[in-house]
Amino acid sequence: MKQLSLIALLLGFHLTAFSQISKESTKVDFIKSIHFFGGDQLQQIPVIRLNESFTLLFDDLLAQDNDYYYRIKHFNHDWTPSDLFQNQYLAGFDNQRIDNFDSSFGTLQRYNHYALTLPNDTTQFKVSGNYMIEIYNSYDELMFSRKFLVYEDKAQIQLGIYPSQKVERLLTHQNLQFTINPLFTIRNPQNDLKVVLLQNDQWNSSVLAPAPQYNSGNSLVYRYEEATQYEGGNEYLNFDTKDLRSVTPNINYVNKGMLYEHYLYTNASRKDLPYTYFPDINGNFLIQTLQGSNPHIESDYTEVYFSLAKQYELKEEEIYIYGKFNNYALTQENKMVYNPSLEVYEGILLLKQGFYNYKYIEVIDGKPIKNSISGNHSQTENLYTVLVYHRGIGELYDALIGIGQAQSFALKR
Repeated sequence: MKQLSLIALLLGFHLTAFSQISKESTKVDFIKSIHFFGGDQLQQIPVIRLNESFTLLFDDLLAQDNDYYYRIKHFNHDWTPSDLFQNQYLAGFDNQRIDNFDSSFGTLQRYNHYALTLPNDTTQFKVSGNYMIEIYNSYDELMFSRKFLVYEDKAQIQLGIYPSQKVERLLTHQNLQFTINPLFTIRNPQNDLKVVLLQNDQWNSSVLAPAPQYNSGNSLVYRYEEATQYEGGNEYLNFDTKDLRSVTPNINYVNKGMLYEHYLYTNASRKDLPYTYFPDINGNFLIQTLQGSNPHIESDYTEVYFSLAKQYELKEEEIYIYGKFNNYALTQENKMVYNPSLEVYEGILLLKQGFYNYKYIEVIDGKPIKNSISGNHSQTENLYTVLVYHRGIGELYDALIGIGQAQSFALKR
């Protein structure tokens, strides 16, 4: 009996260890400006067709010509590891050195800039689905990891964004309704399909859609109300530091110390303000400079000072600066501190020159409340993505057979 109990315990540990959901991470603070994109540089996660390429860029502020290596892993729709062996999803090898890097030129902050393009002569992808790239140093220590998606054109998706039909949500929520048209026969769509919804390419708010409501010929129709709804939120705030020495409409003051310092105008809560449209890039950032011709190695790093007006210090809530600049992570680096003498929350971030979107969010008991400070409106422009995964009988992984995207700028009525 003791042996059986031990076997059961070990088996339970094995199943738990290999069913954990994998998350993106950044383990060190000297790796900055991680930019990961496919054909469109405004993509916040690469979503590429099988055999298309994507690019990973990052900076090492240690500037010591460190060696970095990449590894690739394959996952199911829910980011649990798939049952494929590496030679079933990769052609060639991973764990290869990134040999494309350059030193910064003419900058106060020294750094080395690394670039990796995949697929390449060494590494190609055999199947579609969810992938994770992990970057290690020469001591086999994980530096950071990022998700990317490889899809096949085996399904067509028509996506529309509608206001909520509930009166209490009419002005605050956006409802996704869509139709999936597979290009092959799916015997049991209730079980064989998994559909994941994303708002502005952010996995931390992904939604697993229910099974299709009904079939119309070969079309699978999803006309849910609350199950496929998102808060509209508000447009992101922004600033532009591509000219190191100039103030802009959102930058109050520029100072040069060891590095350039950019002091943004103090922001106020927009929670109770009416909606005002101004274009944003949905939380993303773009590296740009007017001080050189190559923004990858001639853009400098600056200390950006943020402030949020608040007449009193919050007791239970914490406030963070939120954006793609650090992959929407909630860390000590982007946590704000209350300054009672000025009645503001303050934060300082070291950021590479460019155009940045950001917002302020509250965190209560570890749970982020994204729109309690910035406001929540159904008119807000958001990008929505529908990811369709298929796993037939006997298959070992979730194939990504199609994607659909739509912007909510013009809600359907």
